[in-house]
Parts: sequence; C-alpha cells; structure tokens
Amino acid sequence: MTDFVAHPRTFAQQFPDKPALIMADSGATITYRQLVENADRAAQAFARLGLRQGDTIAILLENQIRYPELCWAAKNSGITYVCVGSSLNIEDAAHIVQDSGAQLLISSQALAETASGVAALVRGIQYVMIDGAIEPFQSYEKLLVEELPIALENRRRGPSMLYSSGTTGRPKGVRTPLPEAPPEAPPARFPMLIQQYGFSPETVFVNPGPLYHAAPLRFMLSIMRAGGTVVGLRKFDALTTLHALQAHKATHALFVPTMFSRMLALPDSAKQGLDISSLRFAIHAAAPCPTGTKQAMIDWWGPIIYELYGGTEAVGHTFINSEEWLSHKGSVGRPSSSCRMRIVDENGHDLPPMSPGLIYMSNGLRFEYHNDPEKTREAYLEGTWVTMGDIGYLDNDGYLYLTDRQSHMIISGGVNIYPQEAESILADHPAIVDVAVIGVPNEEFGEEVKAIVQPKTMPENPDAMEEELIAYCRSRLSAIKCPRSVDFVVDLPRNEMGKLRKHVLKQKYWEGRGSLII
Repeated sequence: MTDFVAHPRTFAQQFPDKPALIMADSGATITYRQLVENADRAAQAFARLGLRQGDTIAILLENQIRYPELCWAAKNSGITYVCVGSSLNIEDAAHIVQDSGAQLLISSQALAETASGVAALVRGIQYVMIDGAIEPFQSYEKLLVEELPIALENRRRGPSMLYSSGTTGRPKGVRTPLPEAPPEAPPARFPMLIQQYGFSPETVFVNPGPLYHAAPLRFMLSIMRAGGTVVGLRKFDALTTLHALQAHKATHALFVPTMFSRMLALPDSAKQGLDISSLRFAIHAAAPCPTGTKQAMIDWWGPIIYELYGGTEAVGHTFINSEEWLSHKGSVGRPSSSCRMRIVDENGHDLPPMSPGLIYMSNGLRFEYHNDPEKTREAYLEGTWVTMGDIGYLDNDGYLYLTDRQSHMIISGGVNIYPQEAESILADHPAIVDVAVIGVPNEEFGEEVKAIVQPKTMPENPDAMEEELIAYCRSRLSAIKCPRSVDFVVDLPRNEMGKLRKHVLKQKYWEGRGSLII
C-alpha cells in the first residue's frame, strides 16, 4: 500500500469552489466540493443497492457533467466500472453490459432510447437513470438525495474495465485486478503523466473527446487527482474547441488526428485573431497522425505538439515532443522510463533496428481480456511481455515507428504489406480528406491492395483521379505496397476517437466469404 495521496478529496478541502469540470458548450460546471460530495453520495447509494467491493457497474452516458462523479464513486467503492460507448447501437451496448457482468446500468434521459433497448435485452440487473427516469430505471437524483456525503471506509481503489474500440470486430473488455491500494493512491500512470506533462492545480485541460474512451477518461481523472480544471465538450466541434482553448486560457489539451484535420480545414477567417498563447501541451493519441497533418499543426501552433502512444491495455507507453519528431518524422517516440520494448518476428525472435515486427512492451502491469482466455494467452510472450497487436520497428536511436496493426496486415502473393505506409502517403495528397487502405480478394495472390478515399470533392473523372493517386503513391513507395485500385466515398467509418473501422470497410468486398482473408 502506497502512502502517496492524490485525490479530488484533497482539493475539495483546499479550494472547494474551484471548477473540477466545465462543459464548454453548455456552461455546466461542477466544483471540487460538489464532485466529492456527489461521488460519496453515489457510493453510499451503490452500497444501499447491494453492490459490494469487487462488483461491476456499467456507465452508458453522453459527455456530461455527472460523468466523473460516477467514476469516482466506483473508485471510492472498490467497484469496477465499465464505460459504454454512447454512440453504440442497442445490440453492441447490450453486449458490453452483458459481457462485463455488470450488476447495475447507469444511463441518462439523453440516451433513454438506447438504454431502454439495453434493459430489454439484459435482464436481472438494476437500472438507474440521470435527468429523469423511465421504467425500469430508478431516478439517480432521488437516490442521491437519500444519502449523506460520507466516504466509505476501508475500500480498495475501484479499477476501470474499458472495452477496446472494436475497430476489428467485437470490443474486448480489458480487466485488471482490484489493486491493493486505497482510492487515494493513484495508479502507476499518474506520476508518469505528471513527469511528462507537468499536471498541477494550475492546469486547465481542454478535453473534447468522448469520455468513455480510455485516453479522455484517464486524462480527465488524472487532472482531477492533480487539482486542475477539465474543460469538456458534449461533442467535438472544431470551432467550439478553438474558442474553448482561448476562452478558458487552456494550458493543456488532448486531441486525435482527425480533430487536427478538422481544425486545419477551418477557413482562415475562423483562425485569425485566435489567442492560444496559454497552451503549452497539445497532446495527441489514439490513432496514427499523417506526417503532413502533424507538420501543419506544428507550423500553426508551434513546437507544443506532443504524441502519446499506448492502448487501453496500459502495458506501456511511448512519448515524443515536437523537436524530437521533427528529427524523427513519423515516429511515435521512445518508451517511458518504466517501459521496456522489443520487436519480434512471427517466431518470437528479436529483430534488429529498422526491421518491422510485432511490438511487445512490459511495464509490470498485468491484465486479461475479459471472458477470452485464449486472446489473453496470445497477447503474452515469456510471461511478462505483452502485445496489443501493433506492427512497427525501432530505429537506431530507439524511436518507435508504427507500420500497422497485425490484424490489418495484407498478405499478397506471400508478401506482408502494412497498409499504414500507403495511407500515410495518400493522406498527404492535396485532393484527399481521408483514406483507408485494405486488402480485398484476389484469386491469384490471395489479397490485393485497395485504397478507399474520401476526396475533398467527388472527381468528375474517377478513372483519371484513380490513376493519379496510384501514380502518386508509387512515386514514393514500392509498387507492391501501393493500391491497385481506388474507390471514392463520401466519408469513411471512424469511431469517435478517429480510428478506422476497417472491418466495416472490408465486409463489402469480402461478402459471401467465410473469412476476411483468403
């Protein structure tokens, strides 16, 4: 048990009226005193509903002011909390609630249709709703009124069980053991983030992403452990986010590359006069960032762009700042001081620098994929090394470069092709807004490379544009790695954190086959 204390309770005593969370687009605010009192009332309500330490709850909420108090209530209770994507359909949301073994589902009036559908599919648990309740949900507000804001005693810190984004199919729950630590003791990532980004009570952190996702959620809770203020949005909007950075004099912010792209695409008139001189750390994570997009952001905002590579599994991280990236373009950084990393081939043998292979990391933390022991076993190597399924290589300076996810690798005529290489090149073409490269059936070679492109404007002559894009790619990359054909679409299926849902794209081309590979 550690003696190190970092918890909102400390700051509720020191500056009770300081905002812990502000919703920039609605103006809703919760102070540290309100956050701690509501979380303690909610923890008491959980206990009255019969939940015990080690149990699980599911939170199905849009970005809103009560989100963090539910997470802290679970943490303070020794309860595992599962954050369900607010944009999921009923069946996928019900799958997570059912699969997680949650004894309680908490949702809101804004998501009543989805929540009711989930309740119809998942029986035998309790249901609570915020902002007005409908059957079979109880009113969250009434539950809180009946409780006193008294902290539970002798509880271990309740962990999250977050589900991976499901970009390759059904999402998977990442379960960690109930730690031998009280709620006041922060997880191992907290001092690491403090070291990297200097979080403190002076931090103002603009956080426009979905709070159910690992990075926005974990950063929000870390800021609250440090006593800073989080500024959230109900939903990302490029102009609203820029105005929030200026209005709140943000010191830190968290983005994904698609957010950068949308802010860059705003007309110059929207950017002129913008004062974000208070911003010291513009952090991006969750998805690969095209080099052109990142360079444009550094040109616009200066050398305050920082990248974090990690995953829901939290088994390791790399970091890179602007200066390092400019001399190692395309890299996602070097491992943190607590993380070891190795690159191995399909036989588990270590590869030399500049050789792509499966990325394994180790930082001492362990997890399991909930209800999937086989996938858990496949993730581990030699006991402590873990892979998230990403392919990449280390350069001679120890910087990591991602080339693809293992599950997205294209095998054409026996050659392994990592589509991110072609995606990164095509993303820099001036006529392209977004691009995905996938493998599609080829009876002779098994698979062939196809690009699916969202153009700025639909081409009047698609065949000519297809030829131009293929030639553009081949001028910068080996022909075998470049698309043999190009399809044009209005938009690409990405989740709220900007990750391509490639399995959705591939289904069209592999329809009628029993597998997405030959």
